[in-house]
Parts: sequence; C-alpha cells; structure tokens
Amino acid sequence: MSLKDKLMEDFKQAMKDRDEIAKNTINLARAAIKQYEVDNREELDDAGIIGILQKQVKMRNDALADFEKAGRTDMLDAYKAEIAVLEKYLPEQMSPDAIKTAVAEIAGELGIAGGKENMGKLMGAVMGKLKGQADGNAVRQAVSEFLG
Repeated sequence: MSLKDKLMEDFKQAMKDRDEIAKNTINLARAAIKQYEVDNREELDDAGIIGILQKQVKMRNDALADFEKAGRTDMLDAYKAEIAVLEKYLPEQMSPDAIKTAVAEIAGELGIAGGKENMGKLMGAVMGKLKGQADGNAVRQAVSEFLG
C-alpha cells in the first residue's frame, strides 16, 4: 500500500472515529501533496510524500516556539497532537549518537578531518545519505561538533 493510499484509509477511519485532529491533519497533508502535484505536474512517490510530510512537521515545530512565547497553550497542545499524527507516516528518525557516527564515517570517506571550511561539503554529503532519516538541525549540530 502506497503512502498516499495509507493517508486516504486513515482519513476515512478518522472520519468514522470522529477524530477531528487526525481527520483535519491528514486532510491538510493530503491537500499539500495534491497542491505540489498540481503545481509541478508530477505524481509523487512515497519518497516525495515523505518530504512534504516532513515540511508539514517542520512548519508545526517552528510555530511551537511562537505559541509558547505568546502563552497559547491551547495552540501548543493542538500542534503537538498534529505533529504526532504526521510522524506516524515518517520513517523513524536517527538518534543523535547514530547521526554523529554517520557524520564521522562520511567524513572519513571524503577525507575530511576538520575545519569549518568543509562544513558545506560535509553537510551536503551527510544530508544526501541521511535524507528522511535525520532532522537537518541535528545533522548540522553533529557536523559542527565534528569539524569544530
């Protein structure tokens, strides 16, 4: 079953269960996927859908800090629930230790021992290998620590 089919099935189930948070979150994700497909005139595969879902999670995570500053606990709770719904469709994220190990291995393959001037080269290689498995901010932190 493709990820798009899984989203549709879960959307139907959320409607039957009267789970408003899951229904609305999945519907927004499906709309974002459809919008991308219409704009770019291409059918997304599971990897493309995962990319869009990751953007949806990132948007919500970015908004959490703003809601916290504003004291909007109602919005904080709602966005955290939406993030939990979306994360069910994403591959499991790597731990910080696993990211550090991967950074060290990739740096060894590229012959990079240190130096901040290698940040872009190493980040590009690591993000290429860990795409979808690790958060960009966590990778950036691991690369900075390795090079620093």
